[in-house]
Amino acid sequence: MAAIPSSVTDAKRLICGHCDSVYRRRELGRGEVSLCAVCGAVLERHQRLGNDALAAVVLTALIAFVQGNIWPIVTISLNGQPSSARLWDMVIIMWQDQAQIVAVITAFTLFFFPLVNLLSLGWLLVFARRGIRAPGFRALMVTLHYLRPWTMSEVFVLGAIVAMVKAQSYFEVMPDKGIYAYGLLMVLVTAVAGTDLRRLWDGVPGPSR
Repeated sequence: MAAIPSSVTDAKRLICGHCDSVYRRRELGRGEVSLCAVCGAVLERHQRLGNDALAAVVLTALIAFVQGNIWPIVTISLNGQPSSARLWDMVIIMWQDQAQIVAVITAFTLFFFPLVNLLSLGWLLVFARRGIRAPGFRALMVTLHYLRPWTMSEVFVLGAIVAMVKAQSYFEVMPDKGIYAYGLLMVLVTAVAGTDLRRLWDGVPGPSR
């Protein structure tokens, strides 16, 4: 299995993932960033969130994710008849309207990928807080590396807001609880995405299988 491109090899050394230059590692202060002197690549950033805080963020994101999927996203009123739609209602409508490719992309980027991302990270952190590596550590780290760019809750929230504004010309459109849950999820996912998970490679002892 291919290893994740990483600059971190152990607690005392840093290896640039771009040019393989080796450096002695030191603790970074708030806002500090380690750069490779040869190629200028980022080696490491100061991490504001520890494992406990990151686990709390992931748990909150999972709660917001569940709420965003069970609560209606938007309520449309036409001739006094309100109609609410959840995320999966929209996916089903797109599928039935012969937009299967869009429906599949929406389902994966807004449901399956974020869910796998959050559950995988939560699983790793449960064990990391105890100072050990989780079963399936290496496979999950590789999965997180490739899935993180495909979690697109922020694109969905912005697109939904634009669509609701434009639809105001034809219907009475009201944002519902689900869109607020996805807005919170967007903020939390952004906070998680700003965390360098490579620290788990050297911050937690044990075989990386």
